[in-house]
Amino acid sequence: MVQIRSRDFIQSISSALQYISYYHSPDFIKAMTLAYRNEESIPAKDAMLQILTNSQMSALGHRPICQDTGMVVVFIEVGMQVAWDSNQSIEEMVNQGVSQAYMNRDNPLRASMVSDPAGKRVNTKDNTPAITHVKIVQGNKVSVSIAAKGGGSENKAQFVILNPSESIVDWILEKIPQMGAGWCPPGVLGVGIGGSAEKAMLLAKEALMKPIDIQDLIKRGPNSRIEELRIELYDKINALGIGAQGYGGLTTVLDVKILDYPTHAASLPVAIIPNCAATRHVHFELDGEGEAKLIPPDLNLWPEESWSPKTNIKHIHLQKISREDLKDWKVGDLLLLSGKVLTARDAAHKKIATLLSLKEKLPVEFKDRFIYYVGPVDAIANEVTGPAGPTTANRMDHFLPMMYTLGMMGSIGKAERGDEAIHEIRKNNSVYLSAVGGAAYLVSKAITSAKIIAFPELGMEAIYEFEVENMPVMVSIDVRGESIHKDAPKIWKNKSIPLKEFL
Repeated sequence: MVQIRSRDFIQSISSALQYISYYHSPDFIKAMTLAYRNEESIPAKDAMLQILTNSQMSALGHRPICQDTGMVVVFIEVGMQVAWDSNQSIEEMVNQGVSQAYMNRDNPLRASMVSDPAGKRVNTKDNTPAITHVKIVQGNKVSVSIAAKGGGSENKAQFVILNPSESIVDWILEKIPQMGAGWCPPGVLGVGIGGSAEKAMLLAKEALMKPIDIQDLIKRGPNSRIEELRIELYDKINALGIGAQGYGGLTTVLDVKILDYPTHAASLPVAIIPNCAATRHVHFELDGEGEAKLIPPDLNLWPEESWSPKTNIKHIHLQKISREDLKDWKVGDLLLLSGKVLTARDAAHKKIATLLSLKEKLPVEFKDRFIYYVGPVDAIANEVTGPAGPTTANRMDHFLPMMYTLGMMGSIGKAERGDEAIHEIRKNNSVYLSAVGGAAYLVSKAITSAKIIAFPELGMEAIYEFEVENMPVMVSIDVRGESIHKDAPKIWKNKSIPLKEFL
């Protein structure tokens, strides 16, 4: 009988969450580098290099890859010959480890979990509770797969029960474009097939814990129907032309992972869950000999080149431009922003709407300002702010008429906007700029000052005023209503990844 001490288990959970907050796994680094090398779309290639540069910066600086440090999902297999030296339940130990990791003084992680989800939605302050799945198996070890799942990718999960005669591939190819770019492609798609409704979803989530190995599979050839499906979906999803960040390009998924399970003869449950470009997960085992030992990735894995501003980039000072100047900006233009921006996410927008409905004075003046949709990580040491990448912009779409009434000049976020939002942007002679999701630490280096100016009780969703210097963004919707997320995938659709991938 192997005895597992609670302190070893709790510390291993905590260490693993710290580890995945700033280390990408080697398989992801290799796959993203390969995709970057093969990419022919200039905006997508630039976005991938920002993601890779950010990844290396985070590994060196031990700061989060993404400002959304995720909700914790844990799959635990407990051997039947294991005894616990603990007076806590497994879930209680997991949550203690989560709390310890997210409140770490040297690398605090953003707490995003809220209680009373259908009501007051109060932040739990330490990112607990985790989503914990426990299985009892043969053996004398405890096996743990742990992930920190970002909200942008989790929100794009899809589920269906098909008729047994219907096509899994057709359904997935229909859903991927509908998911948009809020999940921060390129990433990994998890697919669960079979079982029941809840089993299919679990299979899709668990599949995301598997290593990226699609190139090895393509080279050796499939040995099963599931492996055939993986290759077919990988090829056909990438042929959709969505590309990195939805900018159009050759790579939308780095891999497709599939797990299946027997199901009822009348059913074909199918679930898909994407993992974003942060793709944070790690596996470890405990055998009674102490806490888990996690080995950092080799720093030589990243490409030698790193992101830097291109010669054709436009330098923009936000306090020195007029609405007339926005007419010169075109979709696809790369900009370096300097000056002051305001931040606001869902909760701040909702609070603004409430104050307006009560005819109360707003604490912030929005006239001629740009709003950055972001919820940053807390700063440490000499930082102005922690990692501060964009959140999904279309969650704020229904607030756009209100914000334009208040005089907002433009907005900054990630991924596409809906048709009504595009109409509002065009009607108000405004623009929408996008920053790269998955490059949060890189973006934070452009922020030279940060102060909370409204709603401090909202925590990371408070309104900040950032002063930025050379913050990289791209014009994603211009004053004419042209949208890169609508137009670019059409250009890149059905273009193949070049054969050099297989050399």
